[in-house]
Amino acid sequence: MIKLFVAGALLLAVLLVWQKWRRAGQARHIEHYPYQRVVDQRLAARRPELSAEQRGEVLAGLVDYFQICRKAGRRMVAMPSQAVDDAWHEFILSTRLYDKFCRHAFGRFLHHTPAAAMQSPTQADDGIRRAWRLACAHEGIDPKQPDRLPRLFALDARLALAGGFIYQLDCLAAGMAGRAYCASHIGCSSGCSGDSGGADSSDAGGDGGGGCGGD
Repeated sequence: MIKLFVAGALLLAVLLVWQKWRRAGQARHIEHYPYQRVVDQRLAARRPELSAEQRGEVLAGLVDYFQICRKAGRRMVAMPSQAVDDAWHEFILSTRLYDKFCRHAFGRFLHHTPAAAMQSPTQADDGIRRAWRLACAHEGIDPKQPDRLPRLFALDARLALAGGFIYQLDCLAAGMAGRAYCASHIGCSSGCSGDSGGADSSDAGGDGGGGCGGD
């Protein structure tokens, strides 16, 4: 009986170490993938108004998004940036490369699931709130008392992107009414469908409540 217990404990320890090693490998693959070589020219054709430096920012945002999808596991994560969504679309068009990337990064294919943009800044769904919490955790921001917007939520405004999604920390800021989503009542453009791999609760961060506006 004791031998079986010890064997089971050793097996569990090995499994936990393997899972940690696998997650670390997925994170490294996402971080170091050659997005510029695969996506940049396609993104330049789609968004000719963006400079090479600005496209670099968008690709960095794509890395952020893939990392939070990895951390979310099977839970849906909405896409907060139209610019990053455009880059994601262009990556998907390189079908074989994208499929191979997904197998290494998530253990399965990460589907793109379109969603209608929110009609008012008072509407929020689980996917965008989860994106907010995970993006804040990724950058070390307190999601309920943020001092800045995470890159995924700040990018479209910084780029002055046509058709982009604009977010505002100060919901009562002069002149922002009707032009920006409040950080606690956030809209979205699209999201991943939730088959990005096994759940990783240790990475997820935050709780099951709202975004920075509180539960």
